Amino acid sequence: MQAKGENQRGQKSLQGSLHLEGQVERITFSSPETGYTVARLKVEGYPLSVTIVGNLPNITTGQTIRLTGLWENHPKFGRQFRVQSYQRVMPKGIEAIKKYLGSGLIEGIGPVLAERIVDMFGEETLSVIDERIDELAKVEGIGQKRLELIKDAWKEQKEVSSLMLFLKSHDLGLSLATKIIKRYGKGALSIITENPYRLARDIPGIGFKTADRVATSLGFEHNCIQRLEAGVLFSLSMRAEQGHVFYPYRALLLSCAKLLGTSQQEISRAIASLVAKDEIVIEDLNEDLDAFEPDKKAVFLRRYHMAETGIARHMARILQAPAGGPLIDAPKAVQWLRQSMGLTFAPKQLEAIQKALESKALIITGGPGTGKTTAVKGIIQIFQAKKTRVLLAAPTGRASKRMQEATAMEAKTIHRLLEFSWEKGGFQRNENRPLEADVIIVDEVSMVDVSLMAHLLKAIPSHARLILVGDVDQLPSVGPGNVLRDMIHSGKIPVVTLTEIFRQAKQSLITVNAHRINQGLMPQSERSSEGLQDFYFIAQEDPEQALEVVLELACKRVPKRFSLDPLRDVQVLTPMHRGNLGTGVLNQRLQELLNPKAHGVRIGSHVYGPGDKVMQIRNDYEKEVFNGDIGFILSIDQTTGEMTVNYEERQVTYRFSELDDITLAYAISVHKSQGSEYPAVILPLLTQHYLLLQRNLLYTAVTRARKLLVMVGSKKALAMAISNQEPRRRFTLLAQRLREL
Repeated sequence: MQAKGENQRGQKSLQGSLHLEGQVERITFSSPETGYTVARLKVEGYPLSVTIVGNLPNITTGQTIRLTGLWENHPKFGRQFRVQSYQRVMPKGIEAIKKYLGSGLIEGIGPVLAERIVDMFGEETLSVIDERIDELAKVEGIGQKRLELIKDAWKEQKEVSSLMLFLKSHDLGLSLATKIIKRYGKGALSIITENPYRLARDIPGIGFKTADRVATSLGFEHNCIQRLEAGVLFSLSMRAEQGHVFYPYRALLLSCAKLLGTSQQEISRAIASLVAKDEIVIEDLNEDLDAFEPDKKAVFLRRYHMAETGIARHMARILQAPAGGPLIDAPKAVQWLRQSMGLTFAPKQLEAIQKALESKALIITGGPGTGKTTAVKGIIQIFQAKKTRVLLAAPTGRASKRMQEATAMEAKTIHRLLEFSWEKGGFQRNENRPLEADVIIVDEVSMVDVSLMAHLLKAIPSHARLILVGDVDQLPSVGPGNVLRDMIHSGKIPVVTLTEIFRQAKQSLITVNAHRINQGLMPQSERSSEGLQDFYFIAQEDPEQALEVVLELACKRVPKRFSLDPLRDVQVLTPMHRGNLGTGVLNQRLQELLNPKAHGVRIGSHVYGPGDKVMQIRNDYEKEVFNGDIGFILSIDQTTGEMTVNYEERQVTYRFSELDDITLAYAISVHKSQGSEYPAVILPLLTQHYLLLQRNLLYTAVTRARKLLVMVGSKKALAMAISNQEPRRRFTLLAQRLREL
């Protein structure tokens, strides 16, 4: 229904979406990247033009458009119409057509030429352009070259218009239109209609189920090869998100057949097709020919197969090459270090330092308080005394900053170390342009997945020594692989495991209990005579009551008693995303209590506002923000459709169409906390979390706390987590590949 007056429109806005139709009078702001637009619309029967805001890609002055949306009152800009969807409508009347054609919408036609065209063809002008465009050659000033220009521009406008209608008919939001046009260009609609399953692979925010729904509506058959291939790729991608580098062939057949509702034979046909296209790789896993099984195979997405084999190949290269730099007498150097640092090293620390001087590659692992940092500082001091070039790196900004503070030497993220550049197409440091270093030390290696490790090893010169430091008992990387554990289990790289807890660390119940948990023992909650009371367990069996306790602790009791900032110093960690103690509910409740005035942009079930604590949930190499980075919203600009977030004093701007890359971070999952430390951690742990109650998850959560840890939950859940020492298996072949070097 088209609105005729202000009162009528106001009433309709209370009842739900309403429709407006009018001519675009002026465009105040438009982002070519996002399509976010602020414009003035002249609506027939309404004396004043209307402000419209929303995703309106490719609209121009003079166009007539039909909108669906809602009225809203912006605190700064007043009453405006928030667009949910729109479609173009051909203008009617001589003057409207002249304004439309002369707006610059169609390349090759300006105001003067528009007037000539309309003077010749009148109200049939648009029909002539659409159906008999060659007749424009009759108009003075339109030669063959200009005619071809007009044809191309008109075709492009029709394609964009058709794409909008297509997306609307399939309940796909306007924000996706900008991503689709940016990805596919002018021929977007033809690409989608030819194979809609490409949407799931190419466009963030569109999953397999959505692409499958679009394909079904377009008449694609249930067992067509495009659907089968897309289902296999989707299934392998989901397995990669669970940490698997490959997936067993038989299990893949079963899961894909269930997902797609088809036979295993059809899935086998799709797998063969993808192998032929070099999109996936299959390896035979049979080791005993006498017990050969035809389906005992590993199926990889090609990029992960290249990463895993690349790690093995480059590690072999590094291990086999002689070390560069000056010769070092290891025992003599260690003796000099003990005197110069004035420290008494534990036997295992001395072993780590000596092996670092003697080996091409070394892994140093151990829990909190076992002296990994002190050993690394000793190694650095010896190499620097010998004028050896040393580089330090860690996977995340926080981890590299901690490394830098501990060693008093510059440390970079691995991405910065490898000089990642979005504009230049990726990592600039590689085998063709290796790092300029003799020793490379990488901390928090448990967080490094196969893809990042492959890029890192590519860039390490053959003569360099590589020292990898991490806690193998923590959760593995968020991305696919179990790199640190696989390297240790391969037996090909020297390993030193630090086990002795130093006296200062023993004073912390957090450290003591982390080791007790790792040994399968229940934590202590009473401090020793010389210890710190930095670990608390609050028994609470009821989930609703536990939620209220967590909220009270995070917002009031802990900040007040320990003089901490509830936003910056206190972090709630939880094993799960769902349930009343999952990240979803906790974030909503914590936001209400800690930032009650938050208002701004709604994405899904969340509303974001200035001051909100947020986290990046996928790597964005262009912005240089990565999965797990936490920041605070500085501002939201409704006019430009942009949000600015502060990450560790660095500001990053998001377009509204990119906000599915962030989430509230008042509460985060334990997995997302890897590599970070917080002054205070509050951890709910109940039996409702049973699916994820594992020893390495609990151990990781405990070791995230620097000064204070408070557990809220049941001792039964705690015991369940400690007794479950079998981490979920990740399908990888890295250890085997390294053993075969």
